[in-house]
Amino acid sequence: MSLGPRGAELSSPKWFGLEAKWWGLIAVGIANFMTALYSAVVNTVIPLIMGSFGVDFAMAEWVVMAYLLGVSSLILTFGRMGDMIGHKRVFLLGSAIFSMGSVLCGLAPTVEVLIGGRLVQAVGAAMLFASSSAILIDTFPATQRGQVLGLQGSITYVGMMLGPAAGGWMAMEFGWQGVFYLSVPLGILMGAIAYFAIPRTSARKRDERFDVAGALTFMIGLGALLMALSHGQKWGWTSSLVLALLLAAALLLGAFVSLERRIDNPMLDLSLFRVRVFNAATGSALMNYLCTYSVMFLVPFYLIQYRGFNPAHSGLLLSCQAVAMAAVAPFSGSLSDRIGSRLLSSFGMAVLTVGLLLLAFVSPTAADGEIAVRLAICGLGIGIFVSPNSSALMGSVSVQRRGVASAILAGARTTGMVMGVALAGAVFSTALAIYGGTLGPSSGFMPAFRDAFLAAALCGAIGLGTSMVRGGREGR
Repeated sequence: MSLGPRGAELSSPKWFGLEAKWWGLIAVGIANFMTALYSAVVNTVIPLIMGSFGVDFAMAEWVVMAYLLGVSSLILTFGRMGDMIGHKRVFLLGSAIFSMGSVLCGLAPTVEVLIGGRLVQAVGAAMLFASSSAILIDTFPATQRGQVLGLQGSITYVGMMLGPAAGGWMAMEFGWQGVFYLSVPLGILMGAIAYFAIPRTSARKRDERFDVAGALTFMIGLGALLMALSHGQKWGWTSSLVLALLLAAALLLGAFVSLERRIDNPMLDLSLFRVRVFNAATGSALMNYLCTYSVMFLVPFYLIQYRGFNPAHSGLLLSCQAVAMAAVAPFSGSLSDRIGSRLLSSFGMAVLTVGLLLLAFVSPTAADGEIAVRLAICGLGIGIFVSPNSSALMGSVSVQRRGVASAILAGARTTGMVMGVALAGAVFSTALAIYGGTLGPSSGFMPAFRDAFLAAALCGAIGLGTSMVRGGREGR
């Protein structure tokens, strides 16, 4: 057997005509598909959960929020753990924990137990997110990095696209509990493939110690920040609770940075942020996901509340974005293996920004085709951007820090999601109040919708700027 990155043994056998590395991609793909699917599916069944347990929306939303906060806060911890003990171990443990959490959710007798099950799922998902990209980079040669990350992105987008429809169908056929049980056979299949196909990696230095203090300060600090961002609109941005959360986040994250500068084996090697490509790719990824989730959050209000489309009609139109993303990502990734990431990533951000501007000025009576084209342009921009940018970020770090880099990339996605929803919601609701509109057909709706998308387009322009300034061989 030949040796790959970090001393990984590259498996030579073929199963059903595929080399082991491609089976590894299948295992990682199932993980990405499953976690993306569940991010959308659970939102679909929240009304059923409310009715089943007799709780209000304020309690039921924690079924979603507990998962989101848990994943975001733990990703970096498990990325560092993967660098220390091996990404395969973290991935396998994550698949088992996610499946156990799913069983707990399906069997939950109360909403509190369900929320606890979602936290268990979050631990498993954070392990899967943190190790997935690192496993692919370790397994495939550098000449296929963009291609394989593009395929990974396409699988993720397919999960996002199928989520709402799959959630509705499963809930009708098996109840909301069946939604959670589906992940058990998927988790077993994913774990079995990963066990045999993903290569073992060499052990880390024995004298490295895990940074417990750094992990705790980062987890609590980021959790406080995301809690404030996600609930600021509802609780009031100047309320004592939101201000206290923001203050706690600032103090804890500041303490985290100070701590990481002083210890020998930090959880986050801050020297990574002295690499221009890494900085540019991280900042651009954050802006890209912020824009992506602004679209996913705002457009349903236009389609359902303002235009009066039914959920099926709206879901079909929204899928145009995901289809475009999934279609173009592998080709963009493969092309980046030959020409680098700077041109493609920057072009993708430019296309996304144009799509956001087109959505800002969509007609109140736009035809389905007009709406679909605007969403597809956004999807094309996202699909062109993501694979080259991810490849550049992962390729700019040493093999000893790929787990942390993979975690930062996944963290940019979840943090961008929260920031996108928070920004879009804040601008939209504030503008709606100024223009005297409502969520239904009103004279103030479209001006508020326009202002929210103009703010998102500004973020897209910022992402274009950060993408353009990357340099070096990986960012050429």
